[in-house]
Amino acid sequence: MDAAYKRKRPDADDDGAAGAVDLSSLEGADDVEVLDLRAAKRLLLAFERRLRDNLEARMKHPDDPARFADSEIALHAETDRLRLLAGAPDLFSDLVPLGLASSLSSLLTHDNADLAAAAASLLADLTDSDDPDDLAGLHSLADALVEANALDLLVHNLSRFSEADPDEAEAVHHTLSVVENLLELRPQLADIVCDRTKLLRWLLARLKAREFDANKQYASEILAILLQDSPANQKRLGNINGVDGLLQAVAMYKSRDPKTSDEEEMLENLFDCLCCVLMPMENKERFVKAEGVELMIIIMKQKKLAYSSAIRTLDFAMTRFPPACERFVDVLGLKTAFAAFMGKIPVNKKNKKESYQEALEERVISLIASLFGGITKGSRRIRLLGKFVENECEKIDRLMEFYTRYSERVKAETERLDSLDLDDLEMDEDERYNRKLEAGLYTLQLIALILGHIWHSGNSQMRTRIELLLRQNKLTKDDVKDILEEYHDNIGDLDGPEEKERAQGRTKEIIASLSL
Repeated sequence: MDAAYKRKRPDADDDGAAGAVDLSSLEGADDVEVLDLRAAKRLLLAFERRLRDNLEARMKHPDDPARFADSEIALHAETDRLRLLAGAPDLFSDLVPLGLASSLSSLLTHDNADLAAAAASLLADLTDSDDPDDLAGLHSLADALVEANALDLLVHNLSRFSEADPDEAEAVHHTLSVVENLLELRPQLADIVCDRTKLLRWLLARLKAREFDANKQYASEILAILLQDSPANQKRLGNINGVDGLLQAVAMYKSRDPKTSDEEEMLENLFDCLCCVLMPMENKERFVKAEGVELMIIIMKQKKLAYSSAIRTLDFAMTRFPPACERFVDVLGLKTAFAAFMGKIPVNKKNKKESYQEALEERVISLIASLFGGITKGSRRIRLLGKFVENECEKIDRLMEFYTRYSERVKAETERLDSLDLDDLEMDEDERYNRKLEAGLYTLQLIALILGHIWHSGNSQMRTRIELLLRQNKLTKDDVKDILEEYHDNIGDLDGPEEKERAQGRTKEIIASLSL
């Protein structure tokens, strides 16, 4: 068929131009009462026969839609009947060798967009199941669809459908459903689909649209899935200007809140995507160049719903990346960050929960620890340290408040683990350490690290304040040292041996200063 082929509604004037019958309102055919393998094979054979008949009719009469209209309607009816297979995924392993996946994939390429949409809707049904007993059949179908290039065809159809048409907007939603279902069945497809198709580009363009709708929300969800555990996709998105694109998407909410819970969920997905894409160092650099630091500070100052998400994003951007830390200080971010550190956060429906408050505190602590790690000298370092002298060292008081709280929590978890029979739980020392990290040890280590940086500065006023507070809480510098030594011994080499050596060296200096 000619690429310029246009569909025509049944009520349109038939002037002989190339067109096709609209099939979107067609009702399903008679149900099959009991779907066994024999009945399923009959359904598949009937569908393939109708598909073949329609393709032959289109080839014989390419310029006369009236000559293939009946076969198109019959094909749609058989496609609709195939939905019955969704109730019997245990049969998929037997139907795949007979051509189930390849036939449905070929329907995705149909010139009539209604039939391509019907194929996407059917595949969404067939690949959707939460029953563990269905997994064998679903995996068989998923693998066959990938082999039949269904993923490539589905992504191609995302650009083919016009979302100005409600029916085609629904087809986009079904297409995204199939992609999501296949990713859930075979997580390794996340890298494959992004390498072979332009899915990332389509999702990014969709998220930059100003108007919110269900498909924009779904696009944000799919993108978050693709980026979550894939360094390759994080780098791919960065290479297609994805960091700037995501910043444009969240910038729409710098001075306003989402209007609905669905829009709120989409915004959280966008920030999840931002945090994921900031894992590679080259994307942190892109974030700084695109003025992402400034945008996050603006969002924090506006005190809207995205406040905590902006802090989380800054934490990811500044972790082990001094240029972001330096930019943060240069654009006057310290005042905003320390307001959050002191508990001066906006009141909204989200942050009333204790878990929210705690997560926000931990993010701010991590952010300040990153600042100390990224800014080691010069006027910026002096400005950072100066925040802890202000108002009679009130921020050191706050820091020690956090220290005692998390110290007690870790102590309670340690005692709980000591009372358990670790052999029965099959828990080794690494697992034990991870349990303590989850109970608050990681945050306690960061607090101790900040205290160590302050002590290492040599400022007598701050040192006196720290010693006073330690005594009041029946603690000593040795307690802080013990935490930092455990932290030092467990620094990993995820960012390379050089970064590990640098981090350990800096920690040793701080520990040594606490011994004086």
